Amino acid sequence: MNKQTTLIIVAMLLGILVGYACNSLIDPATAKDVASYFAMVTDIFLRLIKMIIAPLIFSTLVAGMAGMGDARTVGRIGGKAVGWFLMASVGSLFIGLIFANLLQPGANVGVPLPDVTASAGLKTSALNLKDFLTHVFPRNFFEAMANNEILQILIFAIFVGLAIGQLRDTKAGLLARSIEEVVPVMLKVTDYVMRFAPIGVFAAVANVVTTQGLGVLVVYGKFMGSFYLALAVLWAALVFAGFVVLKGDVFRLVKAVRQPMLLGFSTASSESAYPRVMEELKAFGVKERVIGFVLPLGYSFNLDGSMIYTTFASLFIAQAYGIPLTLEQQIIMLLVLMVSSKGIAGVPRSSLVVVAAVLPMFHLPEAGVLLIMGIDHFLDMGRTATNVLGNAIATTVVAKWEDAIGTEEEIGEGADDPLPAPAAAE
Repeated sequence: MNKQTTLIIVAMLLGILVGYACNSLIDPATAKDVASYFAMVTDIFLRLIKMIIAPLIFSTLVAGMAGMGDARTVGRIGGKAVGWFLMASVGSLFIGLIFANLLQPGANVGVPLPDVTASAGLKTSALNLKDFLTHVFPRNFFEAMANNEILQILIFAIFVGLAIGQLRDTKAGLLARSIEEVVPVMLKVTDYVMRFAPIGVFAAVANVVTTQGLGVLVVYGKFMGSFYLALAVLWAALVFAGFVVLKGDVFRLVKAVRQPMLLGFSTASSESAYPRVMEELKAFGVKERVIGFVLPLGYSFNLDGSMIYTTFASLFIAQAYGIPLTLEQQIIMLLVLMVSSKGIAGVPRSSLVVVAAVLPMFHLPEAGVLLIMGIDHFLDMGRTATNVLGNAIATTVVAKWEDAIGTEEEIGEGADDPLPAPAAAE
């Protein structure tokens, strides 16, 4: 365990202790005021993370596209990545369905149910498929960069990267080399920002515990325990799927991404873990151009933790209100959730937004979302860590299929080499 991982764990424990003390020893009004300062520190840290995300993704993706050389390679890698994402999404949804039915976390929930006419206060219009597909394509590159619109940045970067790749032997080669030189600079900036991670983790945990207290965990213990058990099974399934392709190296990969997973878990933010995942995958031996293409794609489409949560939460609400759903209805719900969740990247409380949008389709009260809003942060911690693990495995698997994994020294020496054709199936 390296030094920063130890500091993050210590920061989490201190955050729990300080938050518990603030929640227990001072009056609610003062505790809320203190929590606002913890929230301010967390917000500053996350702002620093968001500051580097857009230029980091753009530079790595353009450099990767320029190095791939042609659209055929991009299509091949993208097709493999999307295929893996879909497989992982279906598996995540089914695991959530199975465990929600076996464990019945919503039965006899033991808390007053919100009135069915109440509103959860979540904007669900973001799930309109037509608007989402239109939104994917940027109308202004600088607007996309300013708003950290990952999919829009990805679309623009693919066009720019392919254009530079086609013109690499002309004067555009200078631009390609310039953009490639931006990558190590951004990674160095990332290193500076990540030194503040323990402080951000401490403030995030202290804020939640100060506001919510530890008692909320006891009230919803069955639901949270059931969900984390389902997550454990999903982790095992993801690792097994990775083992099929990567063999024993998958365990080395899991060990390598422990720190990004811990960071994502403690801050409940995939953005905070993204730069560190890039660094760990590079150290693992994955070629930068594969990382720069597949990881941003997974950031928007491969949300394994969020997928299992949407199923689990939807069935929890149905059970809490005593509304039975047939197996056919549940399977249809899975399909709707799978499609709906593809447009949630960057939407605040995105998983809750998806759940709130889907509930009325099956005559379930949207107000049921209010049941879990109080503990959503604790659940978000688990699903964020799962998203990090799922994307790390997906990126490495695609790199393995593309024969784009080597030692760290080999990657450093051959960073500008084009990707080889994928190895023939045995």
